Amino acid sequence: MMKKGKLIVLEGIDGSGKSSQYRRLCARMENKNIDYNHIVFPRYDKDSSALIRMYLSGQFGSHPGDVNPYAASTFYAVDRFASYREEWGKIYENGGLILSDRYTTSNAVHQGSKLPEDELPEFFDWLYDLEYGKMGLPKPDMVIYLDVDVKTALSRMSRRQERTNTKADIHEQDSEYLERCLIAARKAAGYYGWVKVDYMKDGCERDVDEKNMEIFNIILKEISEDSGNK
Repeated sequence: MMKKGKLIVLEGIDGSGKSSQYRRLCARMENKNIDYNHIVFPRYDKDSSALIRMYLSGQFGSHPGDVNPYAASTFYAVDRFASYREEWGKIYENGGLILSDRYTTSNAVHQGSKLPEDELPEFFDWLYDLEYGKMGLPKPDMVIYLDVDVKTALSRMSRRQERTNTKADIHEQDSEYLERCLIAARKAAGYYGWVKVDYMKDGCERDVDEKNMEIFNIILKEISEDSGNK
């Protein structure tokens, strides 16, 4: 029986630099001739993300909490299910390496932020069962979490919106929501055993390439150990 592939996820709150790190990581993987496949969630250009687009644009309410976390989580889960069936499922089943910018992990962060802390373990278990159990999506072999404070995240998002002339969605507009996301993210990181990469060091922002090299080496060790066990 052919061994299934490996799924590694990059996660972080909005403004954590996750997408920038993901792009640099992909370039580094290609430069080193490492065979991999990349996926990014949500897939805003696909029909399966229709409810996500409606939710983020405020059609279901102008605040994130207007849609309960269980309902909103299913919007994103459906997009992942479609992606798995349409784009990368066969590659993964045949032993391929998949690098993902966000995954089920983002529901734990963003939707978990809507719940009291004492309800988070139950919600995390529900997510696990929904996507990995009932929907049959693969569980990540590793989640790398970029940890950043909210003040830095908000500053980064503001600069990005000015640079790209884009408007913040209902998640990005709400600083209190982002604070709660950080709490949920750190709880999820501990609950699920994510690997944490710090954005700051000794009160100062770490060099972008320094962080990227740390992420790359974590992944390289993971896939090297897997190759050695075959």
